[in-house]
Amino acid sequence: MSLPHAILGFLQVMPFTGYDLKTRIFDRTVAHFWPAVQPQIYRELEKLEEHGWVTSQIEPQLDRPNRRVYTITDAGRVAFAGWMQTVQPLPAYRDAFLIQVFFAAQLSNAELVALLRGQLVARQERLAAYRALEWDYQTDTVHRRRERLAHLTLELGMQLESAYIGWLESAISVAVSLPDDPAASR
Repeated sequence: MSLPHAILGFLQVMPFTGYDLKTRIFDRTVAHFWPAVQPQIYRELEKLEEHGWVTSQIEPQLDRPNRRVYTITDAGRVAFAGWMQTVQPLPAYRDAFLIQVFFAAQLSNAELVALLRGQLVARQERLAAYRALEWDYQTDTVHRRRERLAHLTLELGMQLESAYIGWLESAISVAVSLPDDPAASR
């Protein structure tokens, strides 16, 4: 139930439209660990409104379609506060790439190394994207409480990507040294 609570958390700061939540908020703050697509956000906003945790108001616009702006209610603040004090279960970890590695004995060493290197490039690109986000936090506001706590999530993302990159580099070393007989593995 984290997406609705993330929405409630952002709405505590100020009212937003669903579009603004996606483009100005999720994409620029928590997408590195909790991505959301526009339809998900709108579905959750509808459910939150049904629960009475948010209200919405139509704002007319002259040159564009009208905007629906969402505001958190007192009941939404109470629900969010309760959720914030709840210990979360560990997330289930799924990585399709690791399924490929698990069954990679049927690949030649060259195919396996290509697979590993492809993943290495993708992880390096993600780490670079996280490092680009980090610049935003290294302004004079980094010492403010909210920004510092947000930065902690980015630090974890960078550490996880760095660890994955190290593992991939090691896996490539192992792959090139394996006997190259995929037929024996079938």
